[in-house]
Amino acid sequence: NALTRVQQAQEQYRSAHGLYAGQLSALAGTAPLSPQGRYEISLDLNGGEAYLATARALGPQAQDTACIELTLQVKQGFAQVGPNPGCWLR
Repeated sequence: NALTRVQQAQEQYRSAHGLYAGQLSALAGTAPLSPQGRYEISLDLNGGEAYLATARALGPQAQDTACIELTLQVKQGFAQVGPNPGCWLR
């Protein structure tokens, strides 16, 4: 859910500024923690036309070792989830 919010906010930012934002603080409705506090959210910009958003499990959620990290990589509007797409279906 938190990474989907990042994606939506990034598309709004890109529409207004022409490039993706390099920091979560520039994106409305996003935060460095997921709403439930189970994941730490980070953002890495790749040249303004691409970014990688990562959700890293915290606390008890980190016991799910198969899905300790979820990623959303977007290049010019096209998204790819990973590293294990099955984790996104839970």
